[in-house]
Amino acid sequence: MHDASASSTANRQGLHLAIVGAGPSGLSLALQARHALPQARITVFDARPADKNVRSDARTLALSLGTVQELQRMGLWAAVQAGGDVAPILTVHVSQQQPTVLWPWRDQPAVRITAAEQAVPQLGAVLSYGTLVAPLQAAWQAACEAEPQRLAMRFGTPVRGLKPLTDGVEVDADIAETVDVVVVAEGGVFGQQPDLRWPQGVQHDYEQTAWVGQVRLSDRAPVGVAYERFTPSGPAALLPLPDGVISGPGGMSSGDTQAGRRAALVWCVSRHDDPVAQLSDAQRLTLLNTVFHDEVGPIEAVSPLKGFPLGLQAHRRLVEDGAIVRIGNAAQTLHPVAGQGFNLAMRDVHTLLDCLRQAHQTMGDGARRAALRSALARFERTRQPDRLALMATTDLLARSFTWPAPILATARGLGLGALQALGPAKRILARSMMFGWR
Repeated sequence: MHDASASSTANRQGLHLAIVGAGPSGLSLALQARHALPQARITVFDARPADKNVRSDARTLALSLGTVQELQRMGLWAAVQAGGDVAPILTVHVSQQQPTVLWPWRDQPAVRITAAEQAVPQLGAVLSYGTLVAPLQAAWQAACEAEPQRLAMRFGTPVRGLKPLTDGVEVDADIAETVDVVVVAEGGVFGQQPDLRWPQGVQHDYEQTAWVGQVRLSDRAPVGVAYERFTPSGPAALLPLPDGVISGPGGMSSGDTQAGRRAALVWCVSRHDDPVAQLSDAQRLTLLNTVFHDEVGPIEAVSPLKGFPLGLQAHRRLVEDGAIVRIGNAAQTLHPVAGQGFNLAMRDVHTLLDCLRQAHQTMGDGARRAALRSALARFERTRQPDRLALMATTDLLARSFTWPAPILATARGLGLGALQALGPAKRILARSMMFGWR
């Protein structure tokens, strides 16, 4: 709840928030801002046409428990689950393909984190991009219809530029429009984003390709397990999906019509020595069956795969000119090794709205810009530790597990074994997976 003085102040000052990008991050921000900033004007811009069928987008997202809980608080998780393409993550299993030479036991070291041992119903969930975006978009369009005087959705309207002004930001989208704060929430993958335009950006090409698609597992494969496997070429992951017929990115048919236990595949390999690109689907299936831990069991079919270049691209700052904010993939593109991109964005949303809501109390006449600058500076200070820790962790994992020296593989294996044995350390890791580094 928000006090009347804060609401009347926001109304008198005419706070206008613009959100660039109607993906899951932008729509989540808009829907939560509707209630957190009850008198603010909120406009969402997106280049895609209003009639585009977003539900058919089959890209895979991994949600942490914290993100699932945020969607529950928003009252939207039931609508997301109703899409039917959601699977819970009950266990996370991490191992490496290289043998640990000095390991004294028969089974190679691995880390296993379960929802039961963490006393939570699930560690997270896996779903398709369209399954998440469709109910978010429907909820925002309904909100705009209910409050057209302050909420707006501008489909088919690409934002071509942002110009900082002394009292806000000019948004170039068909016509010039001045707003108080702009949040850029449209991202992408490495290699598809525009060049960094802010000073002191960070870019690093991992020289890896992520091949993504789906696989069909044996009916005897464990249910609800997310597998992370580190190989000399790069990490590979299997994420649980609801049972059904496998399909490739964009709905590409696999030719396999047998329904069964499915998993989403993310297979990272060296770009310069790519063992996947020239293989047929049958050859890829044979190779895949040598990659993952024995617990996975036989992989029975693989869909057509699509490759994406991998790298780190990040802005050192989250706020520019005290009025332009970047969240999620618009602030950084991470290696998919941890599957944390959208979860990071949701934590950005939560903190940003908390800071803007607190700013209402100091938005007196003539002090609006100073209050907003202070709020956004506080947002940046608060979010940087979690963001930088996750960037550093994914960067280390992306690089270190491809170092070829056998002694390093043994050291890493011993580290996995020690982490599994040390309960407190494993609990810290589990909490960071579910709720971020905070």
